[in-house]
Amino acid sequence: MPVESLFSRLEPLLPSVQKPIQYVGGELNSQLKDWDETDVRWALMYPDAYEVGQPNQGVQILYEILNERDGVLAERTYSVWPDLEAVMREHRIPQFTVDAHRPVAAFDVLGVSFSTELGYTNMLTALDLAGIPLEAADRTDDHPIVIAGGHAAFNPEPIADFVDAAVLGDGEEIALAITEVIREWKADGEPGGRDELLMRLAASGGVYVPRFYDVTYLADGRIQRVAPNRPGVPWRIEKHTVMDLDQWPYPKKPLVPLAETVHERFSVEIFRGCTRGCRFCQAGMITRPVRERSITTIGNMVEQGLKESGFQEVGLLSLSSADHSEIGDVAKGLADRYAGTNTSLSLPSTRVDAFNITLANEFSRGGRRSGLTFAPEGGSERMRKVINKMVTEDDLIRTVSTAYENGWRQVKLYFMCGLPTEEDEDVLAIADMAKRVIQAGREATGRRDIRCTVSIGGFVPKPHTPFQWAAQCDHETVDRRLRALKDLLRGDKEYGRAIGLRYHDGQPSIIEGLLSRGDRRVGKVIRAVWEDGGRFDGWSEHFSYERWTACAEKVFADEPVDLGWYTVRERDEVEVLPWDHLDAGLDREWLWQDWQDAVDETEVEDCRWTPCYDCGVCPTMGTEIQIGPTGKKLLPLSVV
Repeated sequence: MPVESLFSRLEPLLPSVQKPIQYVGGELNSQLKDWDETDVRWALMYPDAYEVGQPNQGVQILYEILNERDGVLAERTYSVWPDLEAVMREHRIPQFTVDAHRPVAAFDVLGVSFSTELGYTNMLTALDLAGIPLEAADRTDDHPIVIAGGHAAFNPEPIADFVDAAVLGDGEEIALAITEVIREWKADGEPGGRDELLMRLAASGGVYVPRFYDVTYLADGRIQRVAPNRPGVPWRIEKHTVMDLDQWPYPKKPLVPLAETVHERFSVEIFRGCTRGCRFCQAGMITRPVRERSITTIGNMVEQGLKESGFQEVGLLSLSSADHSEIGDVAKGLADRYAGTNTSLSLPSTRVDAFNITLANEFSRGGRRSGLTFAPEGGSERMRKVINKMVTEDDLIRTVSTAYENGWRQVKLYFMCGLPTEEDEDVLAIADMAKRVIQAGREATGRRDIRCTVSIGGFVPKPHTPFQWAAQCDHETVDRRLRALKDLLRGDKEYGRAIGLRYHDGQPSIIEGLLSRGDRRVGKVIRAVWEDGGRFDGWSEHFSYERWTACAEKVFADEPVDLGWYTVRERDEVEVLPWDHLDAGLDREWLWQDWQDAVDETEVEDCRWTPCYDCGVCPTMGTEIQIGPTGKKLLPLSVV
């Protein structure tokens, strides 16, 4: 039976809410498929507002890959703002997709991509609006399978009560594999119902189904063990790794938003993975090994993406884009190809030791000189050794001096506060670095209009990193250090006005820490916060630390754990961590040794250019580092 659109009921209500255009759909390159001509149907959700979720690369890639397949339909849904939520509840309009405005509950799968844990309450809002029971145990055969993905899914235990399954790693291949399992199960007549389908998914070892695992606890609150509770379920679940990115050149037809979004450009992922070994960086650890796209595939993707979208900016994305083995040739080839057009190229924040002025000039042809962003992360030399960010202050000053000499006037520096072993002086050293940057710019140019913006985020220890055992810094200490830094900069008459300071206070980081390293007991806190009105916790204007702490205190009243137990407590080597049964490929002993190296302020080289140092990913996952050079060049397009 066809599933009817909800738009006729929704449209008359849209004038009463802010930014109604974000709910109407119809973007360029969006796809509408006949419901009855398909047998497996996905609703893909990014649990944030349209303006944040629409540009998300992961959702766009899966949307296109699934819709390319015969018999498969994929549509998108995003979090609705509280004003529309109230209207939908009043008029009994369920959570809908933006493509065909179909009810989310009608789909076979609801796939939720979590870039950050602070989106968990938004998922509960969507489930409730859709009429899907919040608890996976309460769902029937009539409800979609709810699957979590994205970086936060590498520890899905805090939302284990709410999701039916979770997938670790790259989504391209496993999304199609899940589709085939569902298709076969439906073709067989749906034997055994929902439980049998989940069993088929779990038996492959590539999909984690929390209900098939029991967690037992010690009297002091620590986990005793996590074990399968039925035969045929693997003890460990492995991540998925796409090994030939050239075979997956997506998105081919990027979605062009109707409403304003945070990024309005065509983004090409030029490589995946990172082996720099920054100890705080979960993304770098869980996406290993490095796999580069070839220069010719990058060129073809840019050509097709621009043609299909009309975007005028191309972003070359990765965790450290300037580390691509042929980035110079990529930049020059694209700059040559699009010279004289309105197309501009951009590179995200660049490592100080990977930056060179030739590369920067290629990205700024035609006189375009936007600000440069560098991420030293730690304010002092000592802190950068602790976090394995092998950049000296002199390296930074040489780099920014060269940039200023070549026409740049603004530099942005990104740091973290609350890192392991950090002291007050490590944070105050940020002021000295910023002053040296301004001084270097003035000396290089002979001008006084040099600017430096310092941006600081709170550090959160993440699973599958060497810092997964570390104590998180309490928010009072983080805030005190940031206030001291602010006072130091403001009090400097020579440099203070040339240095901008932006920072987030420490409270949201503590809640993110609870959610990132929590276990299944944290799920009750998430639900309590949501029931108390928690929405859009990643937005400062909606976040309430008091709500989270009050709910945590109430939920944990009779437990041997509390908010501090999950956050500011250091773990020892033998403690069973909530995610130990989820395999990112990293050897646990190697991670522990790297944590000890951090405390000893010992640096580790990048294994792309040095012998293997046994992190475990390549032998465990049957993968290998894939880098160039290929020796190929991009030829100019005659059309351009």
